[in-house]
Amino acid sequence: MAEKTSLYEFHLQQNGKMVEFAGFWLPVQYPAGIVREHLAVRHQAGLFDVSHMGQFLVEGPEAADWLDELCTSRIATLAEGQMRYGCLCNEEGGTIDDLIVYRRDAQRFLCVVNGATHQKDWDWFVRHQKDGVRLRDVSQNISLIALQGPRAMDIVARLMDAQKLPQRSYRFCEDLRIAGRRCLISRNGYTGEDGVEIMMDNADAMTICSAVMDAGAPLGCQPCGLGARDTLRLEAGMPLYGQELDEQTTPLEAGLNFAVKLDKEFFIGRKAMMQKGLKKIRVGLKVRGRGIAREHYDIVCQDRRIGSVTSGTLTPYLNEAIAMGYVDVDHSTQGSEVQICHQRRQMTAVITDLPFYKRK
Repeated sequence: MAEKTSLYEFHLQQNGKMVEFAGFWLPVQYPAGIVREHLAVRHQAGLFDVSHMGQFLVEGPEAADWLDELCTSRIATLAEGQMRYGCLCNEEGGTIDDLIVYRRDAQRFLCVVNGATHQKDWDWFVRHQKDGVRLRDVSQNISLIALQGPRAMDIVARLMDAQKLPQRSYRFCEDLRIAGRRCLISRNGYTGEDGVEIMMDNADAMTICSAVMDAGAPLGCQPCGLGARDTLRLEAGMPLYGQELDEQTTPLEAGLNFAVKLDKEFFIGRKAMMQKGLKKIRVGLKVRGRGIAREHYDIVCQDRRIGSVTSGTLTPYLNEAIAMGYVDVDHSTQGSEVQICHQRRQMTAVITDLPFYKRK
């Protein structure tokens, strides 16, 4: 049975259309609709409940080096108050999950993982735990909201001294106060826009969320659901676990080279990843004419299947039919024309660079 986040009543108050996702009841959209929610994030701001994400505390004298062995990115070099995106890989180099690691101090880290892979990730952490590393799953105690868009920082600045906020991307500040309630604020997101994620105890979630919405309403802030979150991340060319990422796909094939430090002496999956090389690669696709490329549709070139679509939509901001998918490396040249096929349906698309949208 799906669980309720601490903001469940907020979603009902806002007339959110609730669906089951990653084991939780979450809004797929609100009455304004996905398109308006999407455009609010691109032009003003949108507020998302992302409390379904998992949070693991990793602490101890060996925590930094241990996380360096698990993650593809470089963790031991993080400064306090800094965070970094990376992947967990299996021994074959496939992607178990992508995650963000926060460094709180020399021996304390916070890992935020995907809700759909929460238990699998926790089992992986426990399986590889070693002396000098303490683990604690605090997901049940923490709520998380994301405020995204060009007005996001203006909205938070209405609630506290702007100088106390993280001034750069992928930085965070702890022990801040919104409406008198304690929270952690990080400068990151999953929409392609500037913004913050706000982490708090469950008991404080309704108070903080309501305060953010009250401050944001005059600036055009909208509550946003899973639908807009998906169209926004797709427009921004960001992969989603279970769509673009899985245990048969390496982070290098997914185009996440920036998060894979092959010059590290060791991380789980490194050797296999280097031996495998690139057999397929994630690409962007723009559909010409009518039609929307959907997940699992075949990508065909000269009557030969060269890959498949992983995500696709008609994007609200760019007003184009776009998709992401994997193709054979030999057929990944930008500008190449391919066919998207499903049963008797066929449409023409062009392979293009990612992301589709990048904020100025």
